[in-house]
Amino acid sequence: MKSLCLALLLSLATFAQDDAPAGARSTAPTTTPPPGREQARSMIVTRFGIVATSQFLASQAGAKMLEAGGNAVDAAIAANSVLGLTQPYVNGMGGDLFAIVYEAKTGKLYGLNSSGWTPKALTIDYLKGKGVTKLDRFSVHDITVPGCVAGWDALRKRFGTKSFPELLASAIYYAENGFPLPEIGARSWITQALLKQPGYRETYMPGGTRPQLGDIFKNPALAESFRQVAGHGRDGYYKGRMAENLVKFLQAQGGAHTLEDFADFEPEWVEPITTTYRGWDIYELPPNGQGVAALSMLNIMENFPLKDYGHNSAAALHVMIEAKKLAYADMAKFVGDPKFGPVPVKQMLAKDLAKQRAALIDMEKASCKVLPSDIRQTLEAHGNETIYMSAIDKEGNIVSLIQSNYSGYGTGMVAPGAGFSFHNRGQGFDLEPGKPNSLAGHKRPLHTIIPAFMRRGDISIGFGIMGGWNQSQAHAQFVSNVVDFNMNVQMALESARFTKGTFDGCDVQIESRVADAVREELARRGHIITPLAGFSGAMGNGEAVMRDAKRGVNFAGSDPRTDGAAIPEQPILPELKRQQ
Repeated sequence: MKSLCLALLLSLATFAQDDAPAGARSTAPTTTPPPGREQARSMIVTRFGIVATSQFLASQAGAKMLEAGGNAVDAAIAANSVLGLTQPYVNGMGGDLFAIVYEAKTGKLYGLNSSGWTPKALTIDYLKGKGVTKLDRFSVHDITVPGCVAGWDALRKRFGTKSFPELLASAIYYAENGFPLPEIGARSWITQALLKQPGYRETYMPGGTRPQLGDIFKNPALAESFRQVAGHGRDGYYKGRMAENLVKFLQAQGGAHTLEDFADFEPEWVEPITTTYRGWDIYELPPNGQGVAALSMLNIMENFPLKDYGHNSAAALHVMIEAKKLAYADMAKFVGDPKFGPVPVKQMLAKDLAKQRAALIDMEKASCKVLPSDIRQTLEAHGNETIYMSAIDKEGNIVSLIQSNYSGYGTGMVAPGAGFSFHNRGQGFDLEPGKPNSLAGHKRPLHTIIPAFMRRGDISIGFGIMGGWNQSQAHAQFVSNVVDFNMNVQMALESARFTKGTFDGCDVQIESRVADAVREELARRGHIITPLAGFSGAMGNGEAVMRDAKRGVNFAGSDPRTDGAAIPEQPILPELKRQQ
């Protein structure tokens, strides 16, 4: 009893000392304080599932789906549907979708390409006959058949356990009852250039005023579109009443779309492409996406001792910027829809080729023009509005999913009663014949949006970072952060990044958290530096989930460059279940 009293007195004395004025405290050494860190957020760590998205209501909807007994695929669909409502300026039912699914029990990866094709009648000659020689950002001819809903359907049928009414319940609720606009979402909500697009103002500026931070936004038309999918599945979008409405609207804008273009579209299950990076296996999806450029960039970077150079040092950044130019040059020359011509992915990912490309990097001088020299001038910095999200369940299944309107709201065109805008993904086509990415009927364009996955031993990571042509270079930086600099997934997302949206020239944007001396040294080497804010939206934003299979523990990180969050599944407790 005496020892217990003594312990209590010592404890009280410690608290008293903590509350005492600074000058009155003892100078005797105490326990070593925890080390400082540059990381702004902590990882989510749990034995249960986690959903990480760019908007917290969507993450919560996904986590609730896990709590209702759904798996990672169910959670991903539920979360993505809410994102289409809460972040319509980057994604929605009028856009495309790609995903990588990791099946924990088999260790297999499955790739889904749900990018839509052009109308069958839309060809280069068709446009020339209408006097169109360049695809405008807001043109109806940019609208390929949206693949999002078909992607949900394919994922659900192959891996899901829940019905569409269950999966879309949260999205329908928020669309009907509204949600308050969050901080970054409110700033991004309206695009002035789209105000004259048919249906845009009525849908996103109800009452004629721009919604502000904290204002309640409702979209009953979108709720009805969700109900059509909930009631009829894929056919609720691509056939019947909704399809007839969408096609009638597109034709009224001068589009070549037909009911058959919608009804016949199907997504494609594909084999992910892969390379190794210092003992890790890295996976992306094959063309028509740009994922091959991320793997090619990593292959080039592997020829340099980045760890010895130091994280975000001038030497390390110089190598990555130069590797980006070389990898993107090959991607721009060779990548298109493989159904219309072979894409030499195997040759592009050869380690020998990477060594040859690495040898072209001059460590003292930036290259302002890289081989091949016929880079298309149409491939400039645009189309950087997308969402990336990832989900993991308690069994360790992972979904790495990306979905996009391409450029903001896309065309900004909203069909009557639809509640969502059509994307403008077709703007990525080349109108010069004979190239891998030349426009043709029922063809998919070169795509910027890419989900990713990496693993080594017992560790598996589903990750991605959105942002147009930023994506491959951001993926490579994330992988390097994890592999070369031993960062956890949260720090790897938060870390200061560079981006280069153009394919030629020495211009590059770098976040101001990179040291002044480093930026000055890069400028000395010939890089034309544009410093950006510490957490700039130009760098895109990403999410990541990680499984440690040996310990049965899940981890997640969420990029602070957006309104996102990684939200864990709460186990269902018997006491709470009885009360419900």
